[in-house]
Amino acid sequence: DNQIERERASQHLAGGCCALAAIYLMGKFYVANAGDSRAIIIRNGEIIPMSREFTPETERQRLQFLALLRPELLGKEFTHLEFPRRIQPKELGKKMLYRDQNMNGWAYKKIEEDDLKFPLVFGEGKKARMMATIGVTRGLGDHDLRVFSSNIHIKPFLSCFPEVRVYDLTQYEHCPDDVLVLGTDGLWDVTNDKEVAGVVMDVLTSYEPNDPCRYTMVAQELVVRSRGVLKERGWRLANDKLGSGDDISVFVIPLGGPGNYT
Repeated sequence: DNQIERERASQHLAGGCCALAAIYLMGKFYVANAGDSRAIIIRNGEIIPMSREFTPETERQRLQFLALLRPELLGKEFTHLEFPRRIQPKELGKKMLYRDQNMNGWAYKKIEEDDLKFPLVFGEGKKARMMATIGVTRGLGDHDLRVFSSNIHIKPFLSCFPEVRVYDLTQYEHCPDDVLVLGTDGLWDVTNDKEVAGVVMDVLTSYEPNDPCRYTMVAQELVVRSRGVLKERGWRLANDKLGSGDDISVFVIPLGGPGNYT
């Protein structure tokens, strides 16, 4: 992240990206995630999560705590408190549900002038945004990202530090159908873990266990299914829902070789 900052002028790096990495070392997989990509292991049909997404929703308390410590980062335009909906001026003095950096649940508070500011975290699910700008809270770059039509920098709230999870391959016997799947949010936006596992098993069983192409074909099928088919109303999935409009990158990595197959 520091290197991107140093080179952003010479390399014209104005944007940012998420990062998901898997490293095999001495019998263990280390999976590091900074962003909203996802990794899962599918072992004997069981789904084992190897990451979690970092979004304004999942990191709400970290963001609110930083805003509480450094209120100058909010530029007098945002409040670190969260409310179920945007508050209207006519509601001043009334009570409304809210939560702060210490709360998982909700409580009531009397609405004050500062509460009329735009919330630091607003929206739900994929529509959740931090400072009405960005939907992911960890990654690399974005050093010059600002709130629209303002001089408020968003970078102080973004973290480049990943969460690392470890999987010990020596604790289990793996067959060629056991895999690690890495995918960007374009895959997971329209496909859940169970559906991905179903595609993995369907495709793998149609190939011989020692066929090295089988894993590439799984990745290709996951991409194709998530993008959908171009129709009059845009890209559509098999259930006619809208296909993914985001980047879809998928890696499928085998955890066991043909010699382990039974």
